[in-house]
Amino acid sequence: MTDLPKVRGRITPARVLSDLTWLRVGGPADYLFQPADVEDLSEFLKALDPSIHIFPMGVGSNLIVRDGGLRVVVVRMGRGFNGIEVAGNRVTVGGAALDSHVARKAADAGVDLTFLRTIPGSIGGAVRMNAGCYGSYTADVFVEATAVLRSGEIVTLSVDDLKFQYRQTELPEGAVIVSAVLEGPSGDPATLHARMEEQLAKRDASQPTKDRSAGSTFRNPAGFSSTGQADDVHDLKAWKVIDDAGMRGARRGGAQMSEMHSNFMINTGDATAADLEGLGEDVRKKVYDSSGITLEWEIMRVGEP
Repeated sequence: MTDLPKVRGRITPARVLSDLTWLRVGGPADYLFQPADVEDLSEFLKALDPSIHIFPMGVGSNLIVRDGGLRVVVVRMGRGFNGIEVAGNRVTVGGAALDSHVARKAADAGVDLTFLRTIPGSIGGAVRMNAGCYGSYTADVFVEATAVLRSGEIVTLSVDDLKFQYRQTELPEGAVIVSAVLEGPSGDPATLHARMEEQLAKRDASQPTKDRSAGSTFRNPAGFSSTGQADDVHDLKAWKVIDDAGMRGARRGGAQMSEMHSNFMINTGDATAADLEGLGEDVRKKVYDSSGITLEWEIMRVGEP
């Protein structure tokens, strides 16, 4: 074990990560660091041996940690990073604030960030992955983000810096998003809350929300998310090409493509990370063989087998 810089937060060596991911799989990280605040994180990264890699982790909603774990320092932000403040139409949020909480708090203040309500995860991940649904994306409401670089430098990132695309950004390697400013249109709080209730009902009717999943497994080949509208076209949706390849309900070990929504991969109880990733690769091969389309993972896979 390496000697790490002193911190005000908490460092746990050899921390198994399975209970920190929605899929409940994964081996240990060399260290888990939970910083007390932005300064604690900045000072730690500044003093940390540059050869040691870090991995910023949110709530693990879109993540497979492989069974061998991670030879890095995992940075996971907690209470000091989940504030939500509304001023006018601008909402300033901590990187660890849950997307659903941000949507609700904004709606209370008459700001429409309703698309975030059904997105699992935290704002740091939403910014990093340009999360979106119903035709709206984080990029549409993004003003700026504060991040701590691997060097420990605290920087402000603009839209131009991040270069938002479908389900991705150009966030610098090792950067940790600690807060973001979002700006949404005005709306009547009661109307916004009613819309979110509808979205939740629709999600629960079409997605396996009671199962252990990590949201959508693959990006839509079309290059955009479902709009949720009646005229939505499904030809290049991931679930459609998976169905066409006969892989709805496919299994490997304790992993299964959901019968309810074939682009959701679930841990039926005793899956390993290898089961889940292996099933995903089975699906990608079958889809390619049947349609010539190469599905791209939306779930992040990290660590050693």
